[in-house]
Amino acid sequence: MPYDAVNMADWQISEAAEANMPTPEEWQEKLGLEKNEILPMGRLAKLDFLKIIERLKDKPDGKYIEVTAITPTPLGEGKSTTSCGLMEGLGKRGVNVGGALRQPSGGPTMNVKGTAAGGGNSLLIPMTEFSLGLTGDINDIMNAHNLAMVALTARMQHERNYTDEQLQRLSGMPRLNIDPTRVEMGWIIDFCAQALRNIIIGIGGRYDGFTMQSKFGIAVSSELMAILAVATDLADLKERINNITVAFDRSGKPVTCRDLEVGNAMTAFMRNTINPTLMCTAEYNPCMVHAGPFANIAVGQSSIIADRVGLKLFDYHVTESGFAADIGFEKFWNVKCRYSGLKPHVSVLTTTIRALKMHGGGPKVVPGISLPEEYTKENLELVEKGTENMVHMINVIRKAGINPVVCINRFYTDTDEECKIVRKVAEQAGARCAESKHWELGGEGALEFADAVIDACNEENDFKFLYPLEMKLRERVNTIAREVYGADGVSWTPEAEAKAKMLESDSKYADFATMMVKTHLSLSHDPTLKGVPKGWTLPIRDVLIYSGAKFLCPCAGTISLMPGTGSNPAFRRIDVDPETGKVSGLF
Repeated sequence: MPYDAVNMADWQISEAAEANMPTPEEWQEKLGLEKNEILPMGRLAKLDFLKIIERLKDKPDGKYIEVTAITPTPLGEGKSTTSCGLMEGLGKRGVNVGGALRQPSGGPTMNVKGTAAGGGNSLLIPMTEFSLGLTGDINDIMNAHNLAMVALTARMQHERNYTDEQLQRLSGMPRLNIDPTRVEMGWIIDFCAQALRNIIIGIGGRYDGFTMQSKFGIAVSSELMAILAVATDLADLKERINNITVAFDRSGKPVTCRDLEVGNAMTAFMRNTINPTLMCTAEYNPCMVHAGPFANIAVGQSSIIADRVGLKLFDYHVTESGFAADIGFEKFWNVKCRYSGLKPHVSVLTTTIRALKMHGGGPKVVPGISLPEEYTKENLELVEKGTENMVHMINVIRKAGINPVVCINRFYTDTDEECKIVRKVAEQAGARCAESKHWELGGEGALEFADAVIDACNEENDFKFLYPLEMKLRERVNTIAREVYGADGVSWTPEAEAKAKMLESDSKYADFATMMVKTHLSLSHDPTLKGVPKGWTLPIRDVLIYSGAKFLCPCAGTISLMPGTGSNPAFRRIDVDPETGKVSGLF
């Protein structure tokens, strides 16, 4: 029986479901794993992916299902909830199903958005562990990242204080001549700490560091997190970490982690992050959690490793892309699938009535403030107008050769007439459409949705990339802007265009992925433009280079790598029982 999602908080549902959650030993039996393939860590476990992949290398892959969404409200539109609901619905149909989701950052968990565990009867358990650090991957990433900054700043201090001869005698390293005005990396912390966005370090005497301007980003924005999402094994992880550009020297040459002789130690900190963590839905469908990179500056996906494991263990494997189809699906399509060599069978387009109303001209939605009544009462006009955004996203997915399944992630305040409009428009656009009440009813509420996905998986698709690898950077950006965002074209600042030309002329960047940087709140670069904006040009102001992850990131607007904490953050409501140790208040 599903829990009372209307009247129970998510943490209460999780706590109730955890009473019958399988132990690591039970998961070993359920998943048919060898004893040395599961690594127990308290109530959770990691999976030794290399052993699993090697043993099952000749086993055919299962069906590969990606979950994306229409352009979201600031509150998100339930992709994680929909992913869990789909796993639960497929489980109710008796199929062998599992999935992979991203790990949440402590910043949003303690801020306005809350955790990313799904919700209602479609959530991941145990929710406390999921929300508060899991098995330590983010902590390992923070240590590894900040070690690079320790190595850099210590080196800068020593180069200032010692002659070349003294440096050689003390360290055996040559002088790196690091330019203090061209330090690319900053420090990271896994909270939304706006006070740390811009800082001065090294204040004091000559032995207190090197005085310069620096910065903090949130942990999941680290290039190390992006590398974890795309690495194929430990050797690949190590090579990518050593290639990270930390700064530039005074002649403009990159100074890497390898140059600082810190990359191997960073990899040692991250040696355990390479294995996915095993969790499950509230109905005990297995789901891995692995990596959690930004979606509007990095790839925004759970890891390639987790998907490879899931496709061997499960007949149906569900994975989720960050934000909407213009960002998350586009990067899944043209970056993750290209890197992994995996071909999806279907993409699910998550849709909510309230998001469609916003795109139809509804009032502004602000996190932490109650929704205006337009979003909780029937308004057919706003829904119909808002379906333009949904149709645009359907067409984006179809350009990949996939016929999507539109999932109406239905809330109890949505009406039948509103849902009928969405279904009619989606089907006219060439997509399957299904309502799903997984939030309220769990797997029983997702049966129609599960059936639509099974049907779509059994249909042949003609998956193809949007552009060939041989296409130059500026042409790629123009193609994405026109074909995915609906822009009329692209404008480049002189500095950005000069940088793009330099990158195009250097063969070492030829196989770098194009990772667009853009707001997730609009198809355009302007977060205030909802629906399907017309008559606009995408402005590119810079191209960021991530040499370890092998990303080139054209920037349309300014994206902060350190969010701010709001005036009514979630941490105010989180508590722990001193007698039982149980955590309450997570959402």
